[in-house]
Amino acid sequence: MKSGPIVTVLHSDQLPDPALMSPVSARATVRYTDSAGLAAALPGADVLFVYDFQTDAVPGAWHAADSLSWVHMGATGVDSVMFPELRAADVVLTNARGIFDTAIAEYVLGQILDFAKDFTGSTRLQQQRIWRHRESERIAGATALIVGTGSIGRAVAGLLRAVGMQVRAVGRRARTGDPDFGTVGADLQAELPGADYVVAIAPLTDRTRHMFDAGAFGAMKPHARFINVGRGELVITDDLVTALESGAIAGAALDVVDPEPLPPGHPLWQLPNAHITPHNSGDFAGWRDDIVNTFTTNFDHWLAGRQLDNVVDKTLGYVPR
Repeated sequence: MKSGPIVTVLHSDQLPDPALMSPVSARATVRYTDSAGLAAALPGADVLFVYDFQTDAVPGAWHAADSLSWVHMGATGVDSVMFPELRAADVVLTNARGIFDTAIAEYVLGQILDFAKDFTGSTRLQQQRIWRHRESERIAGATALIVGTGSIGRAVAGLLRAVGMQVRAVGRRARTGDPDFGTVGADLQAELPGADYVVAIAPLTDRTRHMFDAGAFGAMKPHARFINVGRGELVITDDLVTALESGAIAGAALDVVDPEPLPPGHPLWQLPNAHITPHNSGDFAGWRDDIVNTFTTNFDHWLAGRQLDNVVDKTLGYVPR
């Protein structure tokens, strides 16, 4: 018989800091496992902490989960565990909502500044030892359309407003008077023509998959830039490549891509108007510790029978506001 709760921690090559996990290990049996050993580590476990948020091992091992009541994802996106069996199970799902908001907002602002001031172009000229005077763009007064109205989108909106940009948003339902976005539209196609920058932050769901296709890029201004910090599968990549090559849009900053990682021979690597980063827009120094601290705080709530933080609505695929 179990003498206390069992917590299975799914990790990659880097384990959570044992000192930070001590509030859990002092009151529960903790099993650490990588993806290959997950099925063997799930029987009898009450809690699954998916510390390795890039894993795709959970669906294949789910048959061994005979006692789980709570799954915690060490990430904001939960699309990797939105498989039918977990959706239907009487298991609470939580995530790490809030940890990455400010860092991702800073990344978005940085990419907007790079496009407007052409720092990347200046670096290329410096490498060639070329002194060439150029004019730059102003971002004050430019319009940013934020696609996704969760906590990350709200952090982005606040930072962009602080530098003088106009902000609008697209969400599941249209509304006015939103405290962070002002006006929120529900029709992406109708909102795209008014934007100078389009920022994709929507969670990946059946509704949002491939929402940025040839029609969406065709609706954007030719001078508009597209920034994706959500999921690569929000975009039909071939349509984005075509839009960048043809001049339908002026540029794209992509922290997430489909496929991911981007293969060495993919055409996006060669496009001078594409900025590629390796899915690290939210990865500030100390983020791994924050993931563990979020879990241990929620573990206190779970052990005491209190409401958990950041409960995902499994019918929506994200934490509702």
